[in-house]
Amino acid sequence: MIKIVFFATPNIAIDSFNFFINSPDYDVLALVTQKAKAQNRGKKIVEREITKIAKNNNIEIFEPDKISKEPEIIEKLKEKKPDFFVTFAFGQILSQEVIDIPKYATINLHASLLPEYRGANPIASAIIDGKEETGITTMKTVLELDAGDICLQEKIKITPEMNVVELMDKISKLSPSLLDKTLKGLFDNTLITMPQDNTKATFTKKLKKEEKEIIWHDSAQNIHNKIRGMYQINTNQTTYKNKIIKILKTEIIKKDNGTAGEILEISKNGIIVKCEKDALNIITVKPEGKSEMKAFDWANGARIQKGELLG
Repeated sequence: MIKIVFFATPNIAIDSFNFFINSPDYDVLALVTQKAKAQNRGKKIVEREITKIAKNNNIEIFEPDKISKEPEIIEKLKEKKPDFFVTFAFGQILSQEVIDIPKYATINLHASLLPEYRGANPIASAIIDGKEETGITTMKTVLELDAGDICLQEKIKITPEMNVVELMDKISKLSPSLLDKTLKGLFDNTLITMPQDNTKATFTKKLKKEEKEIIWHDSAQNIHNKIRGMYQINTNQTTYKNKIIKILKTEIIKKDNGTAGEILEISKNGIIVKCEKDALNIITVKPEGKSEMKAFDWANGARIQKGELLG
């Protein structure tokens, strides 16, 4: 039986965590996760789903403020004598002391085809950049950010309408198998790792709040990609009569007439808005103070007219 400690925080790692818990080939010694933070206006601290799963399975939980600066937790992890540490969107940088604790290796699952999109935001970045393909990579963790030797990779197709939540779901479902193959290959000494080509490395950037404002003086393709890539994370928005309208789902329409931001057509299929190049059909929106709805229903309720401007 392979002994592991699982390091993870967001829900994207839950499928993998459940896999290791339920597999007869693994013994999950502990979960290391970030402390739950206050959410929403009430500032109520909501327990993380992954923490609930650990408690339900009597798995010890560590919630360090900063793992590299907490010697008591480090010593407790050493005492467990794990074969592997498995990290998946944990959210903290590990020190060399922590990386070196497992008998075999500390393995990280990264949601890109490394060395492309190193850093904390690879899933959204791939969609925003209009990529048609991304993937997942298992690698040996080193001090340099996402620069360790590659163990295994699996490619994932990004369809033209796929948003970041849908891509996360796909990554979540494919990750357990890749981690399983990686750990067993390293444990049996049948897997040969490969160094990354650092000359081909690219890095992600943090999404800023101001980036969610739609600039209609951009191409329909670029706006469409941003709406998909920032969906439910930093949802893109525009304004109509000084009210914020969150844009949730769009499709590209080939149209050249009109001014950027101008409403060209309103139908049951949506609201077509001109961009600098081509146009976007807005399908689903969330108006300020209201629930998610079809754009046509919003247009009817707000009495929007063809020829008006958004933004």
